[in-house]
Amino acid sequence: MTVAIVLFTSDLRLHDHPPLHAALASADEVVPLFVLDEGVEVAGFGAPNRRAFLADCLRDLDAGLRERGGRLIVRQGDVAREVGGLVGETGADAVHMAAGVSGYAQRREERLRETLERVGCRLSVHDAVITTLAPGAVVPSGAGRDHFAVFTPYFRRWSEEGLRSPFPAPRSVRVPEGTASAALPTRAGLHGLSPGLAEGGETEGRRLSAAWRRSGLASYEELHDDMAGDATSRLSPHLHFGTLSPTELVHRARAAGGPGAEAFVRQLCWRDFHHQVLAARPDASRSDYRPRQDRWRTGRAAEEETAAWKEGRTGYPVIDAAMRQLLHEGWMHNRARLLTASFLAKTLYVDWRAGARHFLDLLVDGDIANNQLNWQWVAGTGTDSRPNRVLNPVTQAKRYDPDGAYVRRWVPELAEISGAAVHEPWKLPEQERARYDYPEPVVPLPEGLARFKRARGLD
Repeated sequence: MTVAIVLFTSDLRLHDHPPLHAALASADEVVPLFVLDEGVEVAGFGAPNRRAFLADCLRDLDAGLRERGGRLIVRQGDVAREVGGLVGETGADAVHMAAGVSGYAQRREERLRETLERVGCRLSVHDAVITTLAPGAVVPSGAGRDHFAVFTPYFRRWSEEGLRSPFPAPRSVRVPEGTASAALPTRAGLHGLSPGLAEGGETEGRRLSAAWRRSGLASYEELHDDMAGDATSRLSPHLHFGTLSPTELVHRARAAGGPGAEAFVRQLCWRDFHHQVLAARPDASRSDYRPRQDRWRTGRAAEEETAAWKEGRTGYPVIDAAMRQLLHEGWMHNRARLLTASFLAKTLYVDWRAGARHFLDLLVDGDIANNQLNWQWVAGTGTDSRPNRVLNPVTQAKRYDPDGAYVRRWVPELAEISGAAVHEPWKLPEQERARYDYPEPVVPLPEGLARFKRARGLD
């Protein structure tokens, strides 16, 4: 009896799973394995919201495997050590896994390969599992250019590439008898969870995806920036944990057709774009991709303003609404992410890494490639071709939350202010203003803009 191990990482699904498909095609028995990686905790990335969502995903994955005669094997510790130990227990001659792009994922793969070589076991790393195209699948013309640094030309090339066909979920999975497993993690005992945290797992992801295609996809292009309308797909946590296949999503969107589908596919391409940048430049997770010689503000005033930003008490209602949504749901509207990041990095001129760290502490879809590189894009240290643009939160709020419904939802102390006036409470008559328990702006917008321009040498 031949045995193969499938190491699940950020691909917690049964539908369209190339490593699982390859293992089932080549071995008599398969060990579906997930390692609760101690390195994630040591590195400080074990945020409660993601740990809870992960527990949902693993429970659902185990249930799906049991329906097919198998089960999920869970181990805890160092990934290379645990996989190597399981090879010894089962006599597996191959380990299959999806390729990762972060520096941590690349180092994990190197350690695993070294461990398996010592015991004579083959490691098969499968591309285009976590992304639709593998990083490096398309590169710019010219010697020495290993990735696209600008999105639009990448999108053109990406759109020309053919995608592999999605694999169906397996009908059966045979796991070697007697293979020991640790208990599945649960949400129980986790502290600091966002009260409105969504449910995880492939079953829920596929339900959401189907509902989105029926009721949201066609209008996506028109409504995706409508903050109160909440018209985005909300599939990002499922993409982060891999309970949904990005390849399958692209195929289904293209089959539906129309402007909404095209706009949605473009957003999926942004995800691939950031992954190919990080794969080529792993240090972009912590270092400026394009340094601007920034001397970010530090000291007490900057610390107090950053604390106000985190708490949703900046005095700018749309910023505070967004930050409170993040605290409550562990998720934030896409337009709101741009506004809050621009406010911290440019209006307050605080290091983008402080904001990225806070987002990673709370976001259930907190992904190193997308989070860090989106923050760099907004801060002007990344791939944005207009690095010095500053998003005015009031102008943006009036455009994308014109009647203030999003703000009133998340900043209830301002709920009595009708219409667009809710975006500028400081302009209310003094007697009326005094009725609301809401702070004054932490900095006037013209002052913040002037400070940023001086810092970047633009004045």
